[in-house]
Parts: sequence; structure tokens; C-alpha cells
Amino acid sequence: MTKGLLHHIEIYVSDIKRTIHFWSWFLEELGYTPFQDWEKGRSWKIGDTYIVFVQAEERFLDVPYHRCRVGLNHLAFYASSRQHVDEMTNKLKDRGLNILYPNQHPFAGGKNHYAVYFEDPDRIKVELVAPDS
Repeated sequence: MTKGLLHHIEIYVSDIKRTIHFWSWFLEELGYTPFQDWEKGRSWKIGDTYIVFVQAEERFLDVPYHRCRVGLNHLAFYASSRQHVDEMTNKLKDRGLNILYPNQHPFAGGKNHYAVYFEDPDRIKVELVAPDS
């Protein structure tokens, strides 16, 4: 195992069914495979790294997630190419998902940063970036 390689990320969510519906197609498009599945959670794996989503307990749902608070700002994934970013952008739009920073897309991260930004059901920002960015 490579020292320092990310092992896994675990994210608590407000509605696990809605989260699974959102993330399953996206992660599987990127080559992740279903890994673990239980009543209150699901994970997907690529290589030795996996992402876990877990239903938050009712008592912790009073304050919704916001990426500008202390904690996670966003998750960024590599696309295979700029064309892949474009294809996934079209798939996101076909699914009715809102593309963030539409007036700057696909260069919202800067003139040499080719990416699409969008949000998951809990408004966690997600970025899909071309490898040459």
C-alpha cells in the first residue's frame, strides 16, 4: 500500500435514499463499483479507496450542511479528459442537476482548469476536472 494514499471518506447525509440515487450513477460512470450496502449506508470503491455515505441520525439533522462552514468544502474527481467533462456535464443537465458557475463553465476554476461543478442533494459541491488542468 502507498503511504499517505487516501483509504476512505465517510460522509453523513440527510436522506440516504436520495443520496444513493444521486451518487450511484456518477461514481459508477467514473469506474467506482458498489462496495458495501446496509440499511443506513452505502459505499463505492475504486482501487483501494472507497467513499461511504451514511444516514445521519434525526437528532443531527437540525442544522443542514453548508460548504462555507468549518469542514468539507467539496469533493473533486478526475475525469479521463476534457471530452469526458463535457459528456458528464451533459448527463448532469439531462438529470436536471444545476451546474454551478454557469457563466464561467468550464473554466470556473481558472483559465487552465477545465472542470464542471455541481451539488449533491445535501448541497455538497462536487467537481469533475480534466487531468490536464
